[in-house]
Amino acid sequence: MKIIDRYVIRQLLMPFGLGLLVFTFLIMLRPLQEYAEDLVAKNIAPPIIGWLMVLLVPQALALTIPMSLLVGLLVGFGRLSADREFVAMQACGISLKRLLIPVGLVSTLSLVATAYIWFYGYPNANANFLDVMVQVLAERAEGNVRPHVFYREIPNLMLYVRDVPPSGDGWDGVFMSDTRPGQPEAVYMARHGRIAINRTKRTVDIVLEDTIRRTLDANGNYDVANIAQMTVSVDPAAVIPVRSGATKGLPEMTVPELKAAAAARERQGLSSHNEWVAIHQKFAIPFACFVFGVIGLALGATHRRDGALGSFVLGLIVVFAYYIPLYLGPQLVKGDIIPPWLAAWLPNIVLGGLAAALFVWRERVADQPIRLPAAIQKRFSKQAGVRRSRSLGILRILDRYVAGLYVRILLLSAASLMGVFYISTFIDRADKLFKGTATPRMLVDYFWYVTPQYVYYVIPLAVLLATLIAIAVLTRNSELIVMKACGVSLYRLAVPMFVCAILAAGTIYLLDRTVVGPYFEQAERLRLAMNGQATAPLNPLSYGWVQGRSDDLYFFRMYNPSEHKLTGVTRYEFTRGMTRLVRQTYAEDATFVGAAPDARGEWQVTHGWSRDFDDSGQVRNNSFTPIVNETRLFEPATYYGLEQPDPKFMRLSDLQQYTARMIASGYDMFPQQVWVARRYAFPFVTLIMTLIAVPFAVTIGRGGAMAGIAVGIAIALVYWVSISIFAALGGGGLIAPALAAWAPNMLFGAGALYLLLTVRT
Repeated sequence: MKIIDRYVIRQLLMPFGLGLLVFTFLIMLRPLQEYAEDLVAKNIAPPIIGWLMVLLVPQALALTIPMSLLVGLLVGFGRLSADREFVAMQACGISLKRLLIPVGLVSTLSLVATAYIWFYGYPNANANFLDVMVQVLAERAEGNVRPHVFYREIPNLMLYVRDVPPSGDGWDGVFMSDTRPGQPEAVYMARHGRIAINRTKRTVDIVLEDTIRRTLDANGNYDVANIAQMTVSVDPAAVIPVRSGATKGLPEMTVPELKAAAAARERQGLSSHNEWVAIHQKFAIPFACFVFGVIGLALGATHRRDGALGSFVLGLIVVFAYYIPLYLGPQLVKGDIIPPWLAAWLPNIVLGGLAAALFVWRERVADQPIRLPAAIQKRFSKQAGVRRSRSLGILRILDRYVAGLYVRILLLSAASLMGVFYISTFIDRADKLFKGTATPRMLVDYFWYVTPQYVYYVIPLAVLLATLIAIAVLTRNSELIVMKACGVSLYRLAVPMFVCAILAAGTIYLLDRTVVGPYFEQAERLRLAMNGQATAPLNPLSYGWVQGRSDDLYFFRMYNPSEHKLTGVTRYEFTRGMTRLVRQTYAEDATFVGAAPDARGEWQVTHGWSRDFDDSGQVRNNSFTPIVNETRLFEPATYYGLEQPDPKFMRLSDLQQYTARMIASGYDMFPQQVWVARRYAFPFVTLIMTLIAVPFAVTIGRGGAMAGIAVGIAIALVYWVSISIFAALGGGGLIAPALAAWAPNMLFGAGALYLLLTVRT
């Protein structure tokens, strides 16, 4: 290669690698949040957790390599254009066609890497992830069932154990309720229980020893059986939960497997268009590297000076233009409008033609930037003038200048990060459209309801990037040196940034107290519906199990807190220590008639019955007692509203109230306490990020925006991992909940203060 080729490639590698890091990190946030905290809480060894996260990286790289290539070209050539190096190249006779040589080489290498991942890396890593996850969770499966805590992860089964032996081998004193459809309802009392997992067959059984099984038929008659040892087969996914992407879907299959699956469906007379679309996508997506290469060169090599961040946003727009038709094409195939091969190759054809036309036009007018129509530019210039005239008079010129630069970068960073989240979400949900489990309206609603959560997590990272890039840009342009020469210290310069960080923290806090929880609950309902799963009410008070103040257990189908009314309530009464079930009482309706809802009182019970059991577990003779309308003594009315809610779906104030009530009733609430403390600590992350960014940005020197983005992503990654680790430790009761929530802020805050106080101001 000639010197110019090596130079151009070096200029492209930095933004390409940085884009790869940014995109992959943001797409990996969901697996980190979904699995890392849970695995740490289960005391899985850190090397195993790290290896599991590494196995998920190819799934992200399959999409992020072409995206990073485009962004790398736009940012790299944008920097060359901003520094007038592209002008020097043209003056030396180097045309756009000549630059196709280094761009083509980088695009070819990206194509080879993407093709390898789609053909081999993605399927193999996914299969390894599933095997390791099954092995790890199988070893810890019994540990998920804790003493005196209702385990209801298995659909239509409830496990409640009295104790776990010190050896950790199984459980002692097992009570299990079985309401699976297609068979009579049954309850089990067992001396000992354990989980048996066959990794080869991937089956999971619950093994019960010295068991008494009571089965209730449709006529209300009991069948009692004493069984020395019995097994209950359950859904493996309920005990060993792995993400849906870890099971082999169409993208995870190799080409031979896809062809075999297509042939099998065709032999059954079924449509195989999904399999053929997936086959063509394995070829079409890597080929997009060539398309993105031409587009990146045509759009990046100009004389504009809008900087790297503007090129980053432009790249996201092109990525949207590619991936949206790529994942909507199968809908047209499903309607027999286009063939499968065209659905996969249509984005390449359309964008390829656009890239060729743009390249030819740019070759003729390389010194002309792409401009908006004159009328639109005039409109924007008038609005900008109005905004400048309305600037706050209390701000000095320097404050307005720094705040203006900071806010522009903040908005661009937030828009870029939101774009990445939307792209990854669209890619994750788009396959539901052509599978027929989702409609375009459902997808739009899902985006609407999940947006507050994205904003909630994007704001801190955008604040970090805005501070780093703003100070790096001021340093690169020698403006920081001029400010220091005029007596303006780094502390004074950062005042507008800290004010913006405080406003950002307030925004996060308000979102948390208002829309984040309820909107995320609606988004989860839509996600379940698009996955084809039942959308049962997510409100935990709609049904539940409750432990009484003694060893009694209560199950109810519905509790109405306003009327203090239970529907479909069953009471199980045990001997001391839960060694034997002595009585079972059922009532279709029970209404509290006591004096105070929070005091033990009387319930008016109708349409029910009661049965007693002897020492052998059999129903006593003549023990059946019908209940028509009488008074029974249950737990206080408010006791049945203490079911643990999902913290993700709760407003902060509601979660606080529920957590306080549960603690007062003696429940294990470490995870919820950590959630409450985290939601108070998280808004302060904007101030911590600003404290960190100011001294780091100065040490970056003249590296500019790209160096700022690189440092920002590295800091965010370390910070996010620390949050997950401390949250898992707090949820497991290993450290105090408040310490688990505030430890990342304290550690990073102390380091930031040290750097801020020692940096040259």
